[in-house]
Amino acid sequence: MHRTSVRTMLMIIAALIWGAAAYAYEGGAVANGGSISGQVKVQGTVPPPKTLEVTKDKEVCGQHELKDEELLVSSGGGLENAVVSIVTIAKGKPFGPAEATLDQQGCKYVPHVLLFPAGSNVKINNDDGILHNIHTYSTKNPPINRAQPKFKKTIEEKFAEPEVIKVTCDAHGWMQGWFISQDNPYFVKTDANGNFKLTDIPPGDYEVKVWHGKLGEKTQKVTVPAGGEAKVNFELAAK
Repeated sequence: MHRTSVRTMLMIIAALIWGAAAYAYEGGAVANGGSISGQVKVQGTVPPPKTLEVTKDKEVCGQHELKDEELLVSSGGGLENAVVSIVTIAKGKPFGPAEATLDQQGCKYVPHVLLFPAGSNVKINNDDGILHNIHTYSTKNPPINRAQPKFKKTIEEKFAEPEVIKVTCDAHGWMQGWFISQDNPYFVKTDANGNFKLTDIPPGDYEVKVWHGKLGEKTQKVTVPAGGEAKVNFELAAK
């Protein structure tokens, strides 16, 4: 290989390494941080959650009525299980891998949407005493398709990359949920009334995103004042 080619390749590699380092999140103490709070609402009419048909293992899965959790909306239009996050932020409060837990209880996923930092270990519990199967539809992280028989109470998987991942059970087709792996600590799930709050944010200008498994996503610009609170509300159209 010619010297020029070698030099060019080294420059490209160095640029890639520098670029990765430049965009890596840096966690630490936040001086005079602010917050972002608001509500996510649904625009339009939403029918009540439908009852799921239990077609297998009825002695376990049919003990309680199962409702579809894909779209949960309060009487005031607040959207539950939406994820609000800061899209890109280089520096802020401490952040790193953690341990998250998904429970399979009564043949449903608890929680329906599981949030965790990228690089975390996820414990997947089988509390039902029957065969389940964890199937993830991921692309950045290696996809998983693992049987979890009743004697295997817990399995663990690591998700190194930030990604939105759909999760299903091949043994029980109505079981669906989401893993949300994030690359910074500024993410939160809305409560039953669609409310959310992000805290300890360095003052500055940001882009905030809301994501929902059925209704899609939207973004807004927001300015966080030093020691103050910024208000951001979202409306997602019913589908």
